[in-house]
Amino acid sequence: MAGRSRAGSRSPEEPRRRDLRLVPQDRYPSWEEVYRDNVGWVYALIFGKVGNTPDAEDLTAEVFVAALKPLRITASVAEVRAYLRTTARTVLAGYWRTRMGREITVIDDDFPDETGSAPTDSTDSQAPEHVRAVLSGLPERYRRILELRFLQGLSVRDAAAALAISVPNAKVLQHRALRAASELNIDLGL
Repeated sequence: MAGRSRAGSRSPEEPRRRDLRLVPQDRYPSWEEVYRDNVGWVYALIFGKVGNTPDAEDLTAEVFVAALKPLRITASVAEVRAYLRTTARTVLAGYWRTRMGREITVIDDDFPDETGSAPTDSTDSQAPEHVRAVLSGLPERYRRILELRFLQGLSVRDAAAALAISVPNAKVLQHRALRAASELNIDLGL
C-alpha cells in the first residue's frame, strides 16, 4: 500500500493506468478500442455540423452503430478512420435530408485523409456566381447568417454575437435561411 493514502488515491508519482491506451500502429485490438480512439473526432465533426449537443451525441452513436456490423476489426487504423468518416457523412446527409429535405453536408473538406493530403478541389467554375445569385435572392437577415456561418466560417455562437441575437435564435435563423435557399430555383443557364 506504499504510495497510497487511506482513501486509496494515487500518489503523484504513480502512473494513471486507466487513461493510457495501447493501440497497435496498424490495427485495433478490439471494438472498444475502435470506439475509444475515434469517438472524440467523430463527435467534434458532427457537433461542428449540427451545432447542438443532443443531436451530436445521437448522431455520433448512430455512426458507431451503423459501422459496427460492416466494419472489419482486422482493418487497419487508417481504413477504420476512413470508414467512420464515410459513415459520418452518410449519417449527417440523412439527418439534413430529414430536417431540411436536402443534403448539405461536406465532410472531406473538414479533415484531411490519413495520408495528410488535402482533398482535391472539384469546384464548379459557376459556383461563386451561383452562391451570389442564391444569397441575393434571400432576405437580408437570412443572407447575413449564411454569409457569417458558411462564407466567413464563424461558429453559431460567433455568428449570433455578430448579429446581436441569442444562439438559439441564430440556429433557427440559419435553419430557415438554408430552407429558403434550398427552395430558390435559380437558373444560371447551364
